[in-house]
Amino acid sequence: MSQMPDVNMTRMKRQGSEDVVPCSTTQALPKLPVPPLQQTLEGYLKVVRPLVSDDEYEQTKRKVEEFGKSGGDGEMLQEKLLEYAQTKVNWVYDWWMDDMYLTARLPLVINSSPGMVFPKQIFTEPSDQLRFAARLISGIMDYKVILDARALPIDYARGQLAGQPLCMEQYYRLFSSYRVPGLTRDMLVSPDSSVMPEPEHIIVVCKNQFFVLDVIINFKRLSEADLFNQLKRIMQAATAGDRCEPVGLLTAGDRTEWAKARIKLMEDSTNRDSLDMIERCIFVLCMDEGVCCDKTDLTLACQMLHGNGSHSNTPNRWFDKTMQFIVADDGACGLVYEHSPSEGVAVVQLVEHLLNYIRVNPWNDVCQRDSPAIPHACHSSQKYGSKKMLRAQSICELPYPRRLRWKLSPEVFHYLKTSRESVDRSIANMDLHIMRYTRSGKSFPKSQNMSPDGFVQLALQLTYFKLHKRLVSTYESASTRRFQLGRVDNIRAASIEAHNWVQAMCSDTVEDYDRMELFKKALKAQRNFTLQALKGQGMDCHLLGLKEMAAMIDMPMPDIFTDEPFDLTNKFVLSTSQVPTTMDAFMCYGPVVNNGYGACYNPHDDYILFCLSSFKDCGDSDSEMFTIALRQALDDMQHLCLKVNHPPSPVMDLRKVEINGDSKMANGLDGHQLGLPMFPCGMARENNPTRKQNSRDDDDTARGPIADGAMAQT
Repeated sequence: MSQMPDVNMTRMKRQGSEDVVPCSTTQALPKLPVPPLQQTLEGYLKVVRPLVSDDEYEQTKRKVEEFGKSGGDGEMLQEKLLEYAQTKVNWVYDWWMDDMYLTARLPLVINSSPGMVFPKQIFTEPSDQLRFAARLISGIMDYKVILDARALPIDYARGQLAGQPLCMEQYYRLFSSYRVPGLTRDMLVSPDSSVMPEPEHIIVVCKNQFFVLDVIINFKRLSEADLFNQLKRIMQAATAGDRCEPVGLLTAGDRTEWAKARIKLMEDSTNRDSLDMIERCIFVLCMDEGVCCDKTDLTLACQMLHGNGSHSNTPNRWFDKTMQFIVADDGACGLVYEHSPSEGVAVVQLVEHLLNYIRVNPWNDVCQRDSPAIPHACHSSQKYGSKKMLRAQSICELPYPRRLRWKLSPEVFHYLKTSRESVDRSIANMDLHIMRYTRSGKSFPKSQNMSPDGFVQLALQLTYFKLHKRLVSTYESASTRRFQLGRVDNIRAASIEAHNWVQAMCSDTVEDYDRMELFKKALKAQRNFTLQALKGQGMDCHLLGLKEMAAMIDMPMPDIFTDEPFDLTNKFVLSTSQVPTTMDAFMCYGPVVNNGYGACYNPHDDYILFCLSSFKDCGDSDSEMFTIALRQALDDMQHLCLKVNHPPSPVMDLRKVEINGDSKMANGLDGHQLGLPMFPCGMARENNPTRKQNSRDDDDTARGPIADGAMAQT
């Protein structure tokens, strides 16, 4: 099928490294450096060493030496890459976007788009959902005022490189980006302000139906009373309307199949108009139906991450839009976001602003008699002088929100059926566990003069080794926002030093003192990988650039990039990310390879919240076993520190671990006392008879997780 001209795209512009006009503060930042070739090759060999056999390592070493020899392919590609970097704001940005996101063909649901759970709300009457949603819209628009004025305070690095200013461009893409499916590659676009005025509407999805809600009319923001009334009209129209096909499910399927379906949709002017309104909206608001009365961390996470299937709330989404906020009638609320425009840090900052806005302006006074519209909030529109965004008094004779219409051909119905079946299989195959580890938080490693992030990363390595008796390629995102248009590079936690340490932890013949010395060496290696990535000296982006340069100049692909260990190091069986929040909110996401784990963690002072995911039909992974083994690994590490180092702070007296909302009291550090299985090192899952082999393609491109990772706590 050939790609037809897309009339909607005449109103949009592509987002890429050369399509972003950096603000003055971004321009003041340095450009991302190109690391020295030999440094990257030496680092690559260190990464390969613990993952392969001795023979495989020697073969790879010879190929790396051949690539890096004087006058070899490596030097030639490095020279061309340095020349290329001089012509770009950020030399790796477009290649990284394609490799990480846009060329991936797997559905966005679970595989790419993270979900985020907000604190639970208590709704006592049907109108409470509308009141909360009205305040949520108001809070988001309050934040958008700051974005539109490009007035966000500059972020500064914390941790080991504290005080350095960071690139802010990701924030400004939150409400201006849209991902358009393509036959072989998606495209990230934003409204072209030279062709169309800036959007003044959001899309509200209710009972699988899409409505246009103007939030700015006559250059004024709607009051919360008007937002409430408009949402009420939408709810009534959706309830009274005819049965609607779940068109939103098209965005939940394979990207190429969705691209084909979109081409068919675009053949009809009614569909073109509906797609245009969705693609240009500020954000999507999903008014969900509650799924159960038991709102645990797990049930909330599932609703935000994937919507629980075609029979539930998954059709109540449009996954191509960057920001989708979710408010269910049972008080569940959160978001799911399309990952390509921004890292998790930008989303978290938006959410922190929003939740604080709601906290100081209780939503249950919306539309109550004699209640002020915004009793406590600081009006961003007034502070930043945006006349267009000033909150209006109630507007009389508001036009009714417009329901979007669709005309579906038999071909589109076929794609819809395929997408429905695909997303239901994926959701049924998802194995998600939430654990609140409350025996300690980040205060414990701090009391031991250890990095909290390094502590958790090594706990994940020990966990995997306990289950499988080996280490695997691991992704932890590290921010490169110290540079213009910086996104992330990878911290390689599966180091030689980590491998030596986990072996010692699982050996009965190694003394605790020796274990601690190896632990410190592993932490130091983790710290060095972290600093290297944060300084723009990471190896992953550099190797990607060298490989893409070879493709760009049409030379035969060097052996280093066709070597099996190169593929092995880029299939991230452990996809990890630290996403810290100050409020009781958390993120979750799926694995990025078929036999892998997703591990998102949120460290607080006195507990750590883990979201752990895998696929049920893979015999080599099991989220429940990983959760239990992780708890045991953290226990073992604390026990080691307590025996060898000085005692920690009193917070260590906590004796509770919570898994999927089920609190279990523990009297000590022994898992037997919890009634849970213990894991001798090497208890692999391959022989689990209840697991089937995964039908997913082993060659699916691996993609990393979601936030600035170790930037906050290193």
